[in-house]
Order: sequence, then C-alpha cells, then structure tokens
Amino acid sequence: MAGLLEYSEGSTLLHRANPISKVAFAVAVCIATFLANEYLTLVLLLALVLLAGVYAGVGKKAVSLLLAFSSLGALMFLVQTVIVRAGTPVFLWVTDRGADTGAHVALRLVTFALPLVLMLTVTRLTDLTNAAVEVLHLPYRYAFTITTALRFVPIFSYEMSRIVEAQTARGVEFDSGNPLRKLGLMMPLAAPLLITSVSKADDTALAAEQRGFYLRTRESSYKRYPMATRDYAIFSLCLVVIVLGAIF
Repeated sequence: MAGLLEYSEGSTLLHRANPISKVAFAVAVCIATFLANEYLTLVLLLALVLLAGVYAGVGKKAVSLLLAFSSLGALMFLVQTVIVRAGTPVFLWVTDRGADTGAHVALRLVTFALPLVLMLTVTRLTDLTNAAVEVLHLPYRYAFTITTALRFVPIFSYEMSRIVEAQTARGVEFDSGNPLRKLGLMMPLAAPLLITSVSKADDTALAAEQRGFYLRTRESSYKRYPMATRDYAIFSLCLVVIVLGAIF
C-alpha cells in the first residue's frame, strides 16, 4: 500500500485543480454512495472514479485499490449474509434479503474508499495542507496533523516490511498458510514498529517546532491556491453527482 498512497506526477486537469476541489469531488462521491439505492447507480459511481483515475494516469493504482477493497467488500458481504436472516432462503444460510444487503454494503464500501485514496495520489500533501489553511481557514496545526497522519501511512508500511524482512532472514516463516499462526507471528512485531513510530513522531515534532510551526498563518505559504474555472466545473460535477445519488 505504500506505493499506492504516494503522489503520482502529472499535468492533467485533476493534477492542476485546487486541492480543495479534489477533496470536494471525493466527498461528493462518498455522499452519493450513501444516498444511492440502485445497484446501477453505485456501479456508475465506481466507474466514474475509475475513469477519473485512468484520466489522471493512475489507472494501475486504481485497479490495484479496487482489487484490495473488493477483498474487504467480499468479507463484508459474507458477514451481512450471516447477520441478516430475514427473507427467503437461497443457498445454505444465505437469504435473498441478506444477499441484497450484503451486495449493497460491499459496493458502498468499495465506492466510498476508492475516491478518497485516489485523491491522495494526484494531490501533494503539502498543497493539501496549505490549501486547507488558505481556502477553508482551517488552523494550520489541525491541517498539519491530518496530512501528517496520511504521510505516515506509507512510512509505517515500509518500516513494517523492513521488520518482516529482518525476521524472515532470522528464520521466521511468515509465509505460513495458517492465518492464525501468521497472525501470532505478526503480533510481536507491533513493539518494534511502535518504538520506531514514536521515534519518528518525536523527530517530526522537533523539526516542525524548529521551523516555526507555531508561527504559521494563512500568509506563511509561498504558494497561493486561487479557484479557477476548472475548480468551479468540478464543484458543479459534485452537485450533479450528489443529486443523482439522492434521486436514484
């Protein structure tokens, strides 16, 4: 997941759009996902996000994310079929109402998560922080905290892979086919990962303080983030997406 959360260079409209308009598009798709009831609407919303990813040149990442979230969606579908017992039995414990509920939950989960992650691949976190402060008037410390948490996800993933590689070199068999045994082997690795995380967080806080973190204001950024015609077009698309999701 580390590579999937990193910024991908490009000069498309989505890359050049204001970070706030890109966030608005992702949020609009999420809102429409929860409002929509029809399968076709959910599939069209998912297709819209995938097309946006292909246009931005991150089609491979979009497909990789889709496959990853689809696995989680399949698990949620199975859970819903077990929980929802009402309706006519179809196969084993699965009822028609349980299958319908599970399919809706799985589609909503994938369509909800995909645009938020893809938005990060076409947006620099520094731009997102500065735009949130300048356009949304969000206090810098809050914007910095949110984007720093996002920035640390691939870092922690990389550190975890390094720890696993070190333990594998020492003879630990993480490729075990037994998921419970693999989970038992992974649990002790939480301690070194936690120690590394605390150390990096402390270093980051010290570096930010030395660079005048508490003195940052809306005017501190050397780059401005004005709204352009393309941003208003994206906002219009957001309104259309939400309305269609509410209707269908």
